[in-house]
Amino acid sequence: MAYCNDSTLIKKPHLKENFSDSQILDIAKCMDPISGPGYFMKNYFYIQHPVQGKLLYNPYNYQIELMYNYHNYRRSISLLGRQLGKTTTACGYLLWYAMFVKNQTILVVANKFAAALEIAQRIRFAYEECPDYIRCGVTSYNKSTIEFDSGSRIVCQATSETSGRGMSISLLYCDELAYVPPNIAKGFWASISPTLSTGGRAIITSTPNSDEDLFALLWKGANKTEDEFGNETELGINGYKAYSAFWYDHPDRDVVWERRERGELGDEKFRREHLCEFIINEETLIAPTTLIDMEGINPIRKVGEVRWYKEPIPGNYYTVSLDPSLGTGGDPSAIQIFEANTSIQIGEWKHNRTPCQDQIKLLAKIVEYIAEKTYSDTSCYYSIENNTLGEAALISLENYGEHNIPGVMLSQPTMSGTTRRFRKGFNTTHKSKIAACSKLKNLVESKRMTINSKSLISELKNFVSSTSKSYAAKPGETDDLVMSTLLAIRMMTLLQDYHTELNNNMSDYQEETLAPMPFVAIF
Repeated sequence: MAYCNDSTLIKKPHLKENFSDSQILDIAKCMDPISGPGYFMKNYFYIQHPVQGKLLYNPYNYQIELMYNYHNYRRSISLLGRQLGKTTTACGYLLWYAMFVKNQTILVVANKFAAALEIAQRIRFAYEECPDYIRCGVTSYNKSTIEFDSGSRIVCQATSETSGRGMSISLLYCDELAYVPPNIAKGFWASISPTLSTGGRAIITSTPNSDEDLFALLWKGANKTEDEFGNETELGINGYKAYSAFWYDHPDRDVVWERRERGELGDEKFRREHLCEFIINEETLIAPTTLIDMEGINPIRKVGEVRWYKEPIPGNYYTVSLDPSLGTGGDPSAIQIFEANTSIQIGEWKHNRTPCQDQIKLLAKIVEYIAEKTYSDTSCYYSIENNTLGEAALISLENYGEHNIPGVMLSQPTMSGTTRRFRKGFNTTHKSKIAACSKLKNLVESKRMTINSKSLISELKNFVSSTSKSYAAKPGETDDLVMSTLLAIRMMTLLQDYHTELNNNMSDYQEETLAPMPFVAIF
């Protein structure tokens, strides 16, 4: 057993004690299953204020409501602005729960281990400030774990795929779940959900990040509070009780505070940190304020795995771009279909189990369909990204026969004066990718390109600045739909030389500089 070096800070376990009548009454009030948490926290829960030091917890109205949800709902999820005391309130409740509810295992997880240790430190501080007759004795007391002689324990860990595995968890507390990397959050939730489904309780709190992450999905489910008949329900469809509080719920904050804070943080960060808008907290290619307004639409029809958002019509030009893959279950291959005149996305396809030769067959079928709808064999241009795996796609295309596809194969021109041999399709280099990213950014943010696919929008929300001064998917995410879109943009840019009517939509007027941009030295 591990004990604190200073034995005066903790209470030894299993002591025989004598209590006065008033002390017995206090203990009874703390143990009350309904009002106990509130009584304990208002009378015996001390916190460390960053300026004023040690203070007895004096909850604001929204914190009382927050505590009520923690205690009265088996699963609660709370969306709160920064510095509203959500973690402090949780620490007080968890300490009460561990001392006055016997034989409970409480798992506390935070986005970083340092944050988990900070929560443990707050709980230890509050425990050490409790009078002896109120607090339980401890059998183990260290930086990340406290075990009480009530049979309950608090374990603090960083959120990971293995957090809580092998533990019989009575109560889970997730702090800042929105800031756990998506691939880790998915693994964690897959591991922890079976425990919760057998009766475990859960408390989740966070400020928002992306509207695609695990916290956002749980929050959305908690706010869907209608049954199949349209009747209002107390809980969301996922069984969670939703609660939210914002900067203006804090009684010490006014418009002067808002003006100063908004000026220091900027509008985008203020909206995310204090108004709890799901604006992505990373350097995405597309501005977060643009991404938050992008919703996508449902396909008008599906043919196999091809999703169509608009029918091809005569008189327009279309591009069909293929970003190929091996089709062995790893990275997916993807096809994007755009109306070149308007830069409207009219269809897409994505799959990771389709062999390369079948990817070409599907490409051909899409082009054939567009030719049929437009009554023209020259209204559709198609191409392939020819890097690495693209070579196999070009071989499959040669075997299939271009003459069997009623469209025009578009290829990147070979620059005059170079000795590089001509290859069909488009080769992606660092420079060409950055240029296409810049064009995509400008087209989307100026609303000259319409993205209809929810899947593509989701990928764009995870398409962020990388260490190579370029853009790529976050770890654990994919960007194949984005890459095939970049190829479509390069195709449409090239088509301006053949169809001048495309210039109005694809022109570079008011083109913004994209950061980070590569440094190109010419000697």
